[in-house]
Order: sequence, then structure tokens, then C-alpha cells
Amino acid sequence: MPDTPALSLNDEERMRAGRLLTEFFDDYERSIPQRPLVPALDREVLADMLTTPLPEEGIGVEGLFREINQKILPNSTTVAHPRFLAYVLGPPNGIAPYAEAIAATINQNCNFWQLSPAASVVERAVVAWLAGLFGYGEQAGGILTGGGSIATLNALTTALHARRPRFREEGLQTVDPALVVYTSAEAHRCVDKAAAILGIGLNNVRRIATDDRYRMRVDVLEKAIRADRDAGREPFCVVATPGTVTSGSIDPIADIADVCERQDLWLHLDGAFGGLFVLSERKREAFQACCRANSIAIDPHKLLFAPLEAGCLLVRDRTSLTDAYAFSASYLTVEEDPVMVDYMDYGPQLSRGFKALKIWSALQTFGIGAFRSVMDRMLDLARYMADLIEAERDLELMAPVSLTAVCFRINNATEAEHNAALATLVDEGTALLGPAHLNGQHGMRACVTNYRTSHSDIEQIVARLARIARRHRAAANK
Repeated sequence: MPDTPALSLNDEERMRAGRLLTEFFDDYERSIPQRPLVPALDREVLADMLTTPLPEEGIGVEGLFREINQKILPNSTTVAHPRFLAYVLGPPNGIAPYAEAIAATINQNCNFWQLSPAASVVERAVVAWLAGLFGYGEQAGGILTGGGSIATLNALTTALHARRPRFREEGLQTVDPALVVYTSAEAHRCVDKAAAILGIGLNNVRRIATDDRYRMRVDVLEKAIRADRDAGREPFCVVATPGTVTSGSIDPIADIADVCERQDLWLHLDGAFGGLFVLSERKREAFQACCRANSIAIDPHKLLFAPLEAGCLLVRDRTSLTDAYAFSASYLTVEEDPVMVDYMDYGPQLSRGFKALKIWSALQTFGIGAFRSVMDRMLDLARYMADLIEAERDLELMAPVSLTAVCFRINNATEAEHNAALATLVDEGTALLGPAHLNGQHGMRACVTNYRTSHSDIEQIVARLARIARRHRAAANK
């Protein structure tokens, strides 16, 4: 038999690696509820990993798994824990590790279709399904990205090309008026990042005030647009948010779309957190006007529970992407095919991994109905948590619960006292929640985006916080 190539595993090693990997998957899945939310870091081990040279002679399959189990896993955050509620970051679905392994095995480069014909079709099918959820028509298109922040960056790039047809040749080095972007005071920082990266400048990002439900105020938006036009600047894009990062508030998309149509502005929706709640029948009406947006960013690595990374940019007219991103190169020329898409013409990357497989595999394995059910259950759990909080004398909600973010505070507690309460929850292994800052008040935030979370988990968290809050009241009354 021929010798095994230097970077391949022989038959015995493959069997051993497969067995160890299966055992790892199984052991980890079973241990999640008992694992610490945040690891007690072994800094000696981590420092040793930094200073120990990589081996000249390999340690083999068993040695690798030993290193992973002894050094990597004990120093990793358990994001799949049912009481990990600090961020919009859920656990990967059950089929995800297997889909990722298959994608790594066939290693398709999803740039032009000749290198990845089946992958091109799978990505096109996933994008078409996602676009259809928002009512986009046949002219729509999109591309999978590393996440919502990159999708929003790519959307603003696309909007720039649409506003300035010669942007590719001239960039921003012109005498044209300064371009202005409008977004909510509660918007994600990715809007600021995109403006900074693209050369629009933070001074040309308008943070529009919100109403008592933390939704963008349309009257203030219109006033800001008029003021910029009067000052000789050029409004060109509004970024609205169907599900703000802190409270989950849904901006009035239909009214904002009306403004954008009247003012000839590109409307982008940052739906990284909330957009995929369109799958829930009870929330569909709130997302009905999303079809009027020019572009939408969503995150399958959130509510579709794909492992990181898996974002998506959808556009109402796919030619807007090729106008921005298509470049010719003789060494990359392939025949056009009506079934395939050359995704190198839809975004900034040439080399791209097969992200679509893990999304497609999960939808195939579990069915869309399972994801709808999970979303409704998470919405119910968030509402249940809000009800429990409202029933506690010493706790109060800070914002309406629109989706699955629950923002609340301990009555009369300072920022430091809230941070101390959060630290207590982590130290004793109760839960990992995050801080919240709304309308000048400090509090806490739980975001139910974990399909493992149960009613008993929510009850445990609120009961523990209620005891902390009662102790705070007793101390204040002394």
C-alpha cells in the first residue's frame, strides 16, 4: 500500500480521531448543565500555551485531544448553558458540529461556482429562503457573511455605490457634499464602525432620539434630514433596527420607509438580533414593512443556532451588490450558469468558506417548524420572566419586552450595586446576565436566545435576584 501522505491520517488514526471526536461531542452535550458558566481561568496553563514553542514533532491524534480536554475546554465559556443569558448568543443546534466537519472535509471555496457548484446552489437556496421570509421578490439576492456587523458594513458600501455611481473610481475624494447616515440612539455600534471604516466619518452619523418604548422617533428623523439638507450636506441612508441590541425594541419600519421614499434615501435594517423573529406568527406583523427596505442584515448564528460565524446580507435588488462588488479578472473567468452564483461578485471576499451548509443542514434536519416553535418558546420565556419581575416589590422593568430581551433593575440601586449583583450570579453559578443602560438608568439585561433555557431556569434567576434586591432594601433602610 502507498505511504500515507505527510499531512493525512492513516486508517487507524482516522478511526481513533473519529472515536475521540464522537466521545467529545457526547461528553460535552451531557455535561452542559453542570459546566461552569464562566471558567475559573487557569492562568498558568494559558501563559504556558503562549510561551511553549509549537512542536517540531507532532503529538498525534490522542495527544491533540488530550491538550483540548485539559487546556482548551476548561478555559472556555459555556455559551450553551441554559442560564447563559447575557448576550444574543445561543448554543449551536445539534447537527451543527457534523455539518461543520463535512464543510471542512470537502473545503469548498465559495467564490466562483466552478470551485463550489453544489455550495453555490445551497447558498443561493438559503439566501432565497431568508429573503422570502421578509417578502422580497425574485429580484432579491444576498450573501452569507461573518456576522451582522459585516453585513451592515457591506450594506452601507452598497448604498454608497448606489448613491454615487462613480464611487468606485473617485471614492470620497471629491467636492460632493458630505454624506450623512441616520440611525437610532439605541442602534448597534456596527453602524458607527461602518461609517468610520468607509470614510463617512462619525461626525456624519446622526443618532436619532427614541420614544418611551426606545423606538426611533420619525419626527426627529425628518427634522434632522431637513437640517442637514439646509446645511448643504447630503442625507443618503437610514439604518433602522427591528430589535435593538439592548431592549429589543422594534423601530417603526413602515413610517421610516415612508420617509426614505419621500427623501430618496437608502433604508437598511439591522435585524441581526430581531430580524429572524419574522418566523414567529405572533411577530410577523411587526416585520411586515421590512420588504420595503433596500437591505437587511440578519444573523443565522443567533436565532437559527448556526455555530459562529453565520451572518447574512439581503438586498431587494441583487444588481446593487454586483454594481458594488463585481470586478473582472481574466484568471477567474468562468462561464455564467443560470443555476449558479459567483459570490465573489456579491461581497468583498474572494476566498469564502461553505457557511451555507450548516444553515441548510439544520433546516433539513429539524424542519422550519422546529425553529418557529423554539422562537415562540423563547418569546414565552421572556414574557414569563417579565411577569415574575413585575410581581417582585424590589425589582422593576426598564423597558417593554418586545422580543426576548428583558431589561430590569433593582429599585434604587446604583450601577456599582447592579454590577455587584451580576458578579454574584456568576460567582455562585446561578446565571450570566449583562448590564443595561436605558434612559440614564443602570440595570441588568437577560436575553433569552437559548433553546435549552427552561421555566425553572427563569424562576431560579428571578428568585435569586429578588433575594439580593430585598437585602439591598433592608440595608438601605437601616
